[in-house]
Amino acid sequence: MDAVNLPALQKAVWRLAPQARLTRAWELKGGISAQMTALEIEEADGRHRKMILRRPAHAEGQAASAIEREFRLLELLHKEGMPVPQPFQLDASGEIFPEPCLMMAYIEGEPNFAPRDPAAAGRQMAEQLARLHRVDGRRADLAFLPHLDPDVELKREPGGVDAALGGGRIRAALEQHRLAACPAPALLHGDFWPGNVLWRDGSIAGVIDWEDAALGDPLADAAIARLDLLWIWGREAFEAFTAAYQGLTRADFARLPGWDLRAALRLIRLAGADLPGWAAFFAPCGRGDITEQTIRDGLAFFIAQALERLEENK
Repeated sequence: MDAVNLPALQKAVWRLAPQARLTRAWELKGGISAQMTALEIEEADGRHRKMILRRPAHAEGQAASAIEREFRLLELLHKEGMPVPQPFQLDASGEIFPEPCLMMAYIEGEPNFAPRDPAAAGRQMAEQLARLHRVDGRRADLAFLPHLDPDVELKREPGGVDAALGGGRIRAALEQHRLAACPAPALLHGDFWPGNVLWRDGSIAGVIDWEDAALGDPLADAAIARLDLLWIWGREAFEAFTAAYQGLTRADFARLPGWDLRAALRLIRLAGADLPGWAAFFAPCGRGDITEQTIRDGLAFFIAQALERLEENK
C-alpha cells in the first residue's frame, strides 16, 4: 500500500462496512481543494469493490460546508440517474479525520485530455451539460445550494498579471454591460471542464468534483467549459460544443459574451500567475504541446470573440 494513514482509512471503511477489510489504498493526483484517496476493500463475503474517500484540504469554513453540500447533491443526482459517484456516507464527527470526509463509489474511467475526435467529444460534453441544466434551480430540494453571484469575479481585486492577460479590458467592458438577473436559474456544476469528466470506451462515464455546484444562469457553466475546451482540446471542440449546447437548450445566447468574459477573468485569477505550472500539468497526460504560450493564445482569442459579440449585441 502507498504511504497513507491506513489505520484511519480502515476505521472509515468500518463505519461503512463493519466487517470489510481494506486491501489497498492510494492517493489520486490532481486535487487542489480536496484530498482524494482510492480504496479497495474486501467484503465479508469475499467480494472486492473500490470506493473514494474525499476530504477537503482545510477542516474549517467554506471547504467543510462545501463537502457536506456535495454529499447531499450527489444523493439527489444519483437517484435521478445522473452519471455521478454514488455517495455512501458523510462522516463529520471528527473522530477519524479532523475534517468531514465523504465516502463514495469509484467510477471506472479517467479524464481524457487528448480525444481522438475532439469535435465528437465536445458534443458529448455539451449533451451532458445540457442534461444537467434541465434540472430546475427553483426546486425546493436544491435550496441548500448557494446562488451564483454573476459579479463575483468583478468584485475581486485584480492580481499582478490581470492587465497583462486582458483583465483590464474585460472589467471595463463588463462595467458597461451589466447582466440582468437570470430568468430561469438552473443547477450548475461550477467547474465543468475535461478534468472533471471521466471517460470509458469513448463515452462519458461520470462527472466528478461537485464542490462548486450552485444555482444560477446555465451559461455560466457553458462559458467555463467553452474556454477550457478551447485551450485544451482546440478550436474544433470549442465550436462543436457550442453548437451542440445551443441546439439542446433554450438559453439566451445574447448573454453568453458576458459570461465568457467572466470565465476569462476566472481563468486569469486561477492560472494567470502560474501559467507554466498549468501547462506542465498536461505533459504527463501526453499533451506537451500545451504551453504557457498556447494558453495565452487561447485566452486572447476567447476574450476577443467575446468582446466582439458583446458589441454586436448592443
